[in-house]
Amino acid sequence: MNNKRQICFTPSGLKHKADTGITILKVAQDAGVAIRSLCGGYGQCHQCWIEVSEGKHPKFGVDCIAENSGELTQIEKQLIKDNPQYKGMRLACQTSIEGDLVIDVPEGSQEHKAYISKKNISQDYTLSTAIQLIDCKLEESTLDENPSSTENLLAQLEKQGIHATFDFSLLSSLQGLIHNNKGELSVAVRDSKTVVAVYPKAEHQIIGAAVDIGSTTLAIYVYDLKTGKLIFESSAMNPQIRYGEDLMSRVSYVMMNKDGDKKLTKAVRSKLTEMFHESCEKLNLDLDKLLEIVLVGNPIMHHIFFGISPVELGQAPFTVATREWMDVDAQALGFDLYPKTRLSFLPLIAGHVGADTAAAYLSQMHIMHSQTTLLVDIGTNAEIMLSKNGNVYATSSPTGPAFEGAEISSGVRATHGAIERVRIDKDNLSISFKVIGINSWSDEEEFKSSKQDAIGICGSGIIEAIVSLAEAGIIDQTGLFVESSAPERFSKVGNTTRFLLVDQGDKSIYIEQVDIRSIQLAKAALSAGVSLLMDYLDCTEFDQVLLAGAFGAHLDARYVAMLDIIPSATEEIITTVGNAAGIGASAALLDVGKRQKIIDAVSNVVKIESANEPKFQQYFVDAMKFSVSPIKEQKVNKKRRRRAAS
Repeated sequence: MNNKRQICFTPSGLKHKADTGITILKVAQDAGVAIRSLCGGYGQCHQCWIEVSEGKHPKFGVDCIAENSGELTQIEKQLIKDNPQYKGMRLACQTSIEGDLVIDVPEGSQEHKAYISKKNISQDYTLSTAIQLIDCKLEESTLDENPSSTENLLAQLEKQGIHATFDFSLLSSLQGLIHNNKGELSVAVRDSKTVVAVYPKAEHQIIGAAVDIGSTTLAIYVYDLKTGKLIFESSAMNPQIRYGEDLMSRVSYVMMNKDGDKKLTKAVRSKLTEMFHESCEKLNLDLDKLLEIVLVGNPIMHHIFFGISPVELGQAPFTVATREWMDVDAQALGFDLYPKTRLSFLPLIAGHVGADTAAAYLSQMHIMHSQTTLLVDIGTNAEIMLSKNGNVYATSSPTGPAFEGAEISSGVRATHGAIERVRIDKDNLSISFKVIGINSWSDEEEFKSSKQDAIGICGSGIIEAIVSLAEAGIIDQTGLFVESSAPERFSKVGNTTRFLLVDQGDKSIYIEQVDIRSIQLAKAALSAGVSLLMDYLDCTEFDQVLLAGAFGAHLDARYVAMLDIIPSATEEIITTVGNAAGIGASAALLDVGKRQKIIDAVSNVVKIESANEPKFQQYFVDAMKFSVSPIKEQKVNKKRRRRAAS
């Protein structure tokens, strides 16, 4: 008996056959429908609202009746009770399939393409690539002098000082190339020892790519390997997001779903392949001209990329399968690329400090080895490195996704229309803001004429909003709202207190008390991690604080200092260094000497596991305070229950 049901999604128009009993979110993930799911489908983030479109749908050949979806769960009933605007809607992760369905995914639940800012800052890279392109004129064979084609080619390379071997995969096409081009060839030699490509003699452009596999974003930077010039760059959302917003959600997905790891691997490899193809098409080059790819990413992204289960990284003691520099041919990983394209992954530092941090370290090594320097990449898991007097320590802190706009009631990714800057006048409490995509502030005519509504608030925006609220005395140092400061802006929904940040009628943007708590927890975790490293290196102050990553690049140093994310750090010493992971990957691509340099450097980094440190909890509690608020603590009147007479 065939229990497959037809599930159709609008507005995308995608369709998928699915078994009875599984959830709409699971089908959407399989069908490639991008529904927001920050918790990975456990009913915790309340982001995946959808609507069941009842009735006859001739376009899809589906008759959708109410009984075709499972009954409301208790989670949904409570959410709809507290939030009447969701009446008639369902959570995709809670809705089971009982028959054919047409599902509408409203705009607020769609995983929009983010405003991705991973542009590679112009660098003066040293150039010593792994690939040499050498022109050869083969000797004409005779009956008396008739070496094999490979012997002939390798002999010509030896005349130019290259003692190489010939890769078997090139053998089938070699004689045709020699015949058609009268023995005049251009030969690509890797690491001065292996012939990896043979072309007709000409001026060929050989390229390489540096790749940053972020949990949210994929970024590639394509270089001419002869000149070292950046000739193409591209970024895209990591398609694994539909299986979970943060890393632990994806590990949970793998643990809870058969072949979940294979789906995650396929998702990232397919998207990267698409991006590599796009780069070659844009540059009007064949795939056999892309010979070197250097990749970086955190340990979970690393394992998933290589098809290694990340389950061990989701539980103590967080053991990695390997920490070594990895070189693998594209063919071995099943990539639709030139078979001898080499994919190289930088070494990992530890279970939660990955190759992306190693690459960031490589990009800033000249600074870190000369000064007391703190390097921080803020994301769902903050990676932290501290160097002093030649010693380098590293740790990670579980900051969660709040800094990136997730777990925030009005939070969105850094996409067009998202609030990224907030200012509150301390005297009259007037609020102005900027959204991504418009250069003017909300109180300026240019913004007003654009008629752009704010769609939500992203990570940099929530940080500036909360610092501004604290600075204006609208929250106290413990993080509680001071409702008397602006009573007209406060309201309650159920038991939730919220502050009106942007008045847009039904589309107004609020900050809730729980949002402040989320930021408190994130900042405290990061601060505690920094404090632990300071203890180990007997450090009381920094010469420089370097904020790496796309998120760090959007942060204003003043607000970072005022939020007390970094203990003792003032605005003057905080610098953003852009996508340092991408810069480090590019350096390793363009200079093979940098590869051994980072391999040696990583082996000397001391990793501290913050979860095992006795002082972590105390530092965490101490860092919860918003010291910029002028109001230390409010008196909270709690009604005491009278004990019933016995």
